[in-house]
Amino acid sequence: MLEYAYSIILGIVQGLTEFLPISSTGHLVLFGKLFGLREAGLMFDTMLHFGTLIAVVTAFWSEVRYVLTHPFSRLSGLLVVGTIPTAVIGLTFHDFFKEISQTGQTIGFEFLATGLILWSVESIKGGHRPFSHINYTDALIIGTLQGAAILPAISRSGLTIAGSLLRGIKREDAARFSFLLSLPAILGATILQAKDLMGSESASLLLAPMLVGTAFAAIAGYAAIRWMLKIISTHSLKGFAIYVWGLGIAIVLLQFIGKW
Repeated sequence: MLEYAYSIILGIVQGLTEFLPISSTGHLVLFGKLFGLREAGLMFDTMLHFGTLIAVVTAFWSEVRYVLTHPFSRLSGLLVVGTIPTAVIGLTFHDFFKEISQTGQTIGFEFLATGLILWSVESIKGGHRPFSHINYTDALIIGTLQGAAILPAISRSGLTIAGSLLRGIKREDAARFSFLLSLPAILGATILQAKDLMGSESASLLLAPMLVGTAFAAIAGYAAIRWMLKIISTHSLKGFAIYVWGLGIAIVLLQFIGKW
């Protein structure tokens, strides 16, 4: 039963933190260390990412269906352009970032950096450009930022939303584009992780708890998307910055005293 409890907790953590600007990978590394999840860690991570993929598809089904039925549309082009730099960065530095994620030695400083990004972007007045005015240059810049967020505790949603705001895009539309752009990124990461699992004995371990975790990741992810779309128009990102600063400081202090 303990495995189910861990899976539920990790599923909720993954679902919420994937779409709130506080870094899902950083939290999974953190909770993995707390729970001592090493043997089946990659399999859990893959399944939980698949859960968040379900959440995005469900929340934006009309857009997903439009892209699938209109592969040469403007929206499809924006997602392709935004995904190219993410894919290039991810594939080029995959092994390096995988090693960093496994050790978890830098996530304290990365949480601090995420907080600085979120706090700094709030000093900029909100833009007025609607979703329909997002162009290919925007997509390329935001996609590059998404690629940079491959570092474990640098928030993907935080960096892409911040980039969108810097480009003058309306707050709610900044979050919306961030979540849509996450679709190919999460799908690609899931496929890449699944490839790494081929021939791994851990792939067959604890399948039922993993499926439960996947379901909770999907449910929590859907709730996080809806909540973020609702609050970003009227609330500051500084609260999230304070939260990740607290995490970052705590981790750095634990490292300093040799408890990490």
